[in-house]
Amino acid sequence: MSRTVVTLTVFALWSVGMFCAGWAWRGDRAEGAAANQRAAGAEAVADQVNQTRATEQSQALQLADIGSKHEEDRTAAEAVPAAIVAGLRSGNLRLRDDLATCHTARLSEAAAVAVERDARAELRPEVVGAAVRIVTDAEDHIRACQAVIAADRQPVTQ
Repeated sequence: MSRTVVTLTVFALWSVGMFCAGWAWRGDRAEGAAANQRAAGAEAVADQVNQTRATEQSQALQLADIGSKHEEDRTAAEAVPAAIVAGLRSGNLRLRDDLATCHTARLSEAAAVAVERDARAELRPEVVGAAVRIVTDAEDHIRACQAVIAADRQPVTQ
């Protein structure tokens, strides 16, 4: 064999070897880029999940605070009617004539006796206490509902 044939054969083998090495290197780079892209996507998903969980937890804490405040208001509201009834009976509080107009038909009856009037006078503070209790409960419920709606409608911060 001549020296030229050997040189060309070595050069051809060397070229094929370099082509194969380049091809393998290119494939490794592509796989590395794909792996990096998948890792970045997984990190983005993990960040989004963590942000969503943080938002849910903060909203749950807000709703828990609203619920506990509502329960405190309900507990405190139980003493209000009794205090109003006691104040009416002791004379420290007086009712306006608005409630008395509800009973004008009864008061103007000619058949009403003094005992019935006294019984109505005793019943009046209890009616006021019950009415105040109903109003207080309704106000507490409305305040709690409005707080839940306001907390739900707050924009999500990321």
